[in-house]
Order: sequence, then C-alpha cells, then structure tokens
Amino acid sequence: MESTPQKLELIRKYFSDFTETQLEQFAALEELYKDWNAKINVISRKDIDSIYLHHVLHSLSIAAVADFAPGTQVIDIGCGGGFPGVPLAIFFPEVKFLMVDSIAKKLKVVDAVAEGAGIKNITTRHTRVEDIKNRKFDFAVSRAVAPLKSLWAWASPLLKKGQDQDIANGLICLKGGDLAQEISESGVRPNIMPVDKIFPESYFEGKFVLHVRK
Repeated sequence: MESTPQKLELIRKYFSDFTETQLEQFAALEELYKDWNAKINVISRKDIDSIYLHHVLHSLSIAAVADFAPGTQVIDIGCGGGFPGVPLAIFFPEVKFLMVDSIAKKLKVVDAVAEGAGIKNITTRHTRVEDIKNRKFDFAVSRAVAPLKSLWAWASPLLKKGQDQDIANGLICLKGGDLAQEISESGVRPNIMPVDKIFPESYFEGKFVLHVRK
C-alpha cells in the first residue's frame, strides 16, 4: 500500500501552492476516516484504501472548475461522511461551508474529522435541506445524493443570484453514468464537465461535474 505522502502526490500532481497546514490536513484525512469508518461506516470498505483518489481528488474536481473567493458561503447538501465538503474546506480555508445531512451519525464523523484535522471553516447541521429557512448561499455542492431534479428543487430556494467570481452562483454537483434522462427530467440545462478531462485518471471515466447557474 502507498504511504500517505505518496498518496498526497496524487493531489499535488494537479494542484500546487498548498500551505503546510493544508498538506497536513489532507494527510490527516486517511487515518481519521479509517478510524471513524470502523465505528460508523460512511465509506465502502473497498474504497477506504483509495480515499485520496476516489474521495478527496474526486471532491476537488469542484475546486478545479470553481475558484471560490474568500467569504463565499457554500452548502453541502446530503454531505454524508463529508464529501465533497471536507476536501473543499481544506482547499478553500477562507470559505464558509455548512454541511447538511438528515442522518446524525454521519455528521458525527464530519465533526470528528474536522476537529481532528483542524478544519475551522465547517459547521454541520442535522436537518433535511428543505427545512432550512432564512439562509442564502452562493453555491450548493453535492455528490451522488439525489436526481438532479430533486437537487435543484432543494438548492434553488437557498441560492443567491449573481456572479461575483469566475463562475455564476448555483449548484455544482458530482454525478456519474448516463445522465441524459436525468438531465431531461430535471428541467435545467447544466454545464457538464467530464472529470477525466480535469484529472486524466481512468477511475474518473464516466464521472462528471455539473454546474447549474441560479
């Protein structure tokens, strides 16, 4: 098995300019997730040894298409064990992330990982996203949570309109497979970016970043 520093090379292959703190936070994720996954299963057993490719780098495909400015407010809808929000919070330490899930034990893992890795810009909330009122965000992010139609129905009321940075405010989600029917049923027209064009790794074939502008 590769050592953690070698695994970090996978991330450093595509991104530079990390601070020492960020590198330490990324490096801490493997042991934290292995420890917590043994107690509360949030990552499939076959995936845990590939956490940097399958989870961390996959999450960072959002960072490759959206350079969130300091002060940006992001909601991670159905964050599960913390993807894509946890890697994005490390990548963008000046951005505020609200991680939302309806399953409390998953948020327990997110809280523990954030504390263990010293990630200060994450808050968690145990709720259904449709029950969030009186909050507005610049972006919603999500990975493999629900069909695009549902995601947009949940995200749209929470999003501010506008474009203060290189990409318009909206929903950015990670999806896989044949999306033609799902997009057709959603009633929206997302911008679709293949992840394997961002990171040329065979694992990402058939995986996409979708951006729906508010």
